Amino acid sequence: MSRRPVDLSFFQSETAQRLRAEGRAEGRAEDVLLLLERRGVEVSEEERARIAGCTDMGVLDAWFVRAITASSVAEVFGPEGD
Repeated sequence: MSRRPVDLSFFQSETAQRLRAEGRAEGRAEDVLLLLERRGVEVSEEERARIAGCTDMGVLDAWFVRAITASSVAEVFGPEGD
């Protein structure tokens, strides 16, 4: 029985790459929010929306690192508000 080759081109497409990046960003935003919650840092709905809506992995990674020791969301966003 011969098998037909499976078309895997979708997984290398720009759409697939974009979807993976969006998924990574969404997961990292959830990590930031969970870390803040577990540490007892209050997060307003506006701040929650800002974190959840961020798609820049560099920013999200910086926020995650700051969230480890931050006592407020303002500290997570940093002095420049990024």
